[in-house]
Amino acid sequence: MHDTTRQCLILAAGEYYPSTGPALRALAESGGVNPHDDARDAGPLIIAADGGFDHAHALGLPVDLLIGDFDSIHDRPHAGERMVRLPSQKDDSDALAAVKAGWARGARDFHIFGSLGGRIDHTIANIQMTAMLAHCDASCYLYGDDAVVTAICDAALHLSAVDECPPGRSRMVSVFSHSDISRDVNESGMAYTLHHATMDNGTVRGLSNELVDDQAATIDVHDGTLLVTFPPRAVPVSVLRYRTHGGAPGALNTHVSDALVHRPEPSRRHDGAQVRDTERNEATI
Repeated sequence: MHDTTRQCLILAAGEYYPSTGPALRALAESGGVNPHDDARDAGPLIIAADGGFDHAHALGLPVDLLIGDFDSIHDRPHAGERMVRLPSQKDDSDALAAVKAGWARGARDFHIFGSLGGRIDHTIANIQMTAMLAHCDASCYLYGDDAVVTAICDAALHLSAVDECPPGRSRMVSVFSHSDISRDVNESGMAYTLHHATMDNGTVRGLSNELVDDQAATIDVHDGTLLVTFPPRAVPVSVLRYRTHGGAPGALNTHVSDALVHRPEPSRRHDGAQVRDTERNEATI
């Protein structure tokens, strides 16, 4: 089963790189599939996640929706801008909230810029999100410094053929098992071919295969979930799913999990006794 749903372009608040500029422009100008009634008539659904609005404004991109807690936004939204303001304390990251908003509007093919680099915890969370969406029969691509990260679950990922690689540009493709075990993993059309391999997430395997000039490439797994990195020059890509799993990322979550307990700051006595007591307690731990 191939993806046939409308694309969703999400601009997050992280790092942007010259190497992904052509892919961003191509996606922004592409025609949409199955457009939603309340969005623009053509092109992808464009969502700015918090400070991603500043990037959209700088690039001159029209935004269908602005979502976030607005703690990193500098440009003032225009009057009439569609906005969803989120609380600062919540379970969902701004990027995940943007994905859920796109999902509710029919998108199943997500391309997120500003999602790699910068804070490592946000990078890890975004990579985890690609696997979550793969389990929901959707695709998610994170664009970073001359690299795209995605996940596939029981599916094949087809990369476009690329011309001769310019000096200093990457041609590397790496594949890792996100699930405990991934069975029947195959790689073709690259410098190294892999047949019916079993991979697991307890070992480091799958690093640094290479694209071959003018040759399309395919990575597939028949039982399991893979994380794949590849150059943005291999976009557009397509996904063929061997089976469907159903599921969805869920509704927008604006609350903090009941499993988390907030510890308020202890009051500090003027005589410093509490500070000294705390220091003694920490010293004995």
